[in-house]
Amino acid sequence: MISPHLIPQQQPLDERLVVHENRKETDYVYIDSKKLDNMDHSLENESKPYSQDLSIATTESWEKELMDDPKNMLALSALSSHDPRAILTQRSTMIADSQIFNIKISFEGSPITNQKSSGRCWLFAATNVFRVGVMRRYNLKEFELSQAYLFFWDKLEKANFFLENILDTADEDLDGRLLQELLKVPVNDGGQWDMAANLVKKHGLVPQSLYPDSFNAMNSSFINSVITTKLREDALELRKLASKSSSARDSVGDLKNKMMQEIHRILTITLGPPPSSREKMTWEYYDKDDKFHKLDITPVDFAAELHSVEGLKANGGTNIDELFSLVNDPRNAYGQHLSVSRLGNITGMSPTRYVNVGMDIIKKACIDMLKSDLPIFFGSDVGKFSDRSSGIMDPDLIDYGLGFNIRLGLTKAQRLEANESQMTHAMVLTAVHVVDDKPVRWRVQNSWGENVGSKGWFVMSDRWMDEFVYQAVVDPR
Repeated sequence: MISPHLIPQQQPLDERLVVHENRKETDYVYIDSKKLDNMDHSLENESKPYSQDLSIATTESWEKELMDDPKNMLALSALSSHDPRAILTQRSTMIADSQIFNIKISFEGSPITNQKSSGRCWLFAATNVFRVGVMRRYNLKEFELSQAYLFFWDKLEKANFFLENILDTADEDLDGRLLQELLKVPVNDGGQWDMAANLVKKHGLVPQSLYPDSFNAMNSSFINSVITTKLREDALELRKLASKSSSARDSVGDLKNKMMQEIHRILTITLGPPPSSREKMTWEYYDKDDKFHKLDITPVDFAAELHSVEGLKANGGTNIDELFSLVNDPRNAYGQHLSVSRLGNITGMSPTRYVNVGMDIIKKACIDMLKSDLPIFFGSDVGKFSDRSSGIMDPDLIDYGLGFNIRLGLTKAQRLEANESQMTHAMVLTAVHVVDDKPVRWRVQNSWGENVGSKGWFVMSDRWMDEFVYQAVVDPR
């Protein structure tokens, strides 16, 4: 899962009456039931010209009108006994969205990766971009970077980031919008490109063979649940201590370190101890010519190879460290720098930043990247008008009008405003088909394994890109 919010939404919270058992009697709020009854009656009697009950007679007339049309009887028979998406899928769209492209990077990287039952798509997409340079640098046929290694450190860094935010907001109202938003999801699997870049800068990279996925990396719900509960408890305890006298506040740091040690314990036991980022690891491998090699190097230095002289040469002169995010958020003016307050993973490192531009600029930058033989990390709303089994993403794929005689016509901006769409998944672009200087479809490397799409590869129509792609990470050159 990719962290979805481009811009924090100013949404009012529901008013709540919270009564705690340990409060004194004078702390309770009493409500006069008679006054409440009178209030209900006054609301019932208040004239509301826009208010209208849903009558049984009306629904019966709707049903009669519906069933009198033979086309609706056919729709009922088909759509009530089968998956509606399968029935409404347009065969012509599936034929048009073929895996044929006239601009394609020469080396896409393999094998197809699989994030399993976790929300690590952004780490898989990022490492799938990073690995292309590594594979070129070391002349590899197949290779994976350890997503679990970055996952371990992301969880630990996010826990620290959360507790630092709790201390930074110690004077805020616990029932306020900010604290409730922070407490809603203290640590999840999602992330952004800048967060992946921060992890690599601080902790480096590791071949997957040296730190493979554990059960809990592939199935992250358990550790997310335990860590979330623990961090919420820790947050309340830290706030309580921070509100006391200055002498008591001096022990906040010690208490937070103890809490972080407990989170580290949970992660180490469930994911396994990761390689040290500062100590040399020994990586033994065969290159694509079947020659044996042995490399002793730290994870940090291994990552730094991507922007060494050899690494820059492998990436056509592109410095992976300098890639940045373009986003398309039509609610806001183009040309602006955007950021999300308190979205991040490593305290003191780069915040999550974007440049808001039109889709024409994003697509041009992506085509330029592909022509330069480079893969592209991108973020989208993958669940919209897409089919997992065929691997096709196209607004014309499913004809809802045919089945229900309705029109779904929100604009991209309106979908964002109504919470109908958001950035939910990260993948990688490796090819595009261009006709008359205009893109028609794009080749997508997903991280859902080889049993979906075309052996793990998806195809995205250009119109789907316009509507449901929100981010692309490109070379500023």
